[in-house]
Amino acid sequence: MLKQRIITAFALLAILLPALFAAQPEWLMLATLVLMCLAAWEWGQLNGYSKALSWWVALACLAMCALAWILQLPTRTMPTLWILVGGCWVLLAGLLLRRGVVGWPSVPRWLRVAGGVLALALTWLAVAQARYLGINFLLSVLCLVWAADVFAYFAGRALGRRKLAPSISPGKSWEGVWGGMLGVVVLACAWVWADGYFDASALSLHSRLAAHAWWLLPVGALFLGAMSVVGDLVESLVKRSAGAKDSSNLLPGHGGVLDRVDALLPTLPLAMMLASVLG
Repeated sequence: MLKQRIITAFALLAILLPALFAAQPEWLMLATLVLMCLAAWEWGQLNGYSKALSWWVALACLAMCALAWILQLPTRTMPTLWILVGGCWVLLAGLLLRRGVVGWPSVPRWLRVAGGVLALALTWLAVAQARYLGINFLLSVLCLVWAADVFAYFAGRALGRRKLAPSISPGKSWEGVWGGMLGVVVLACAWVWADGYFDASALSLHSRLAAHAWWLLPVGALFLGAMSVVGDLVESLVKRSAGAKDSSNLLPGHGGVLDRVDALLPTLPLAMMLASVLG
């Protein structure tokens, strides 16, 4: 299992890193478009569609992203859109988690599938817009999510006692969450220092927050870190309702694409919301 995880991780990095650092943002947009479509295919199956029918779900995601690309939305500033998307994530995710696993099947399947496809397409758009703001900006958001996950894992393993959501994700603990939140604040402060020390030409999200008010830095980092946990819990809720351990086996050793991007689904749009509002 460990060998599979390592091989898959290196294969993904070999594709995504060159796309991320390419001079033209379109390479990353294309690579992440493929990932979002595969995630949409998994989403269809998690909601009861056959593998064949789920390809139509993937096609719907492709069509939405392609339309946004044709309309040149990745290069536009759209604060109203991101405020609406961010508000929906906070409110609807909170409602879903409150209702728990038993509440998910009561939502009409067409609405579940459509909502998931829309969330994936908006995440792709957020990635594209973040890349146009600069590699430093996009990396600062991605690394925040990864830091929250890594710090939470080690803090949970060492100190975990109180379960966060035992009926949804039994492995998560409150101690792990607090460890993850500490990690994102430390990372954000270190990133701001690095931006200044290396005189970064494109500001990270953290430097943008700190430039407006020092208190926005920890508040913004904690908010995004918490929403990354929410994204993870929402996908765990859906998988538990479907009786699935992973979203698929597309990534040997890692599960499915959704398993790898779930925490990014709310975090990237919310990061764009903060960036758009701050200017």
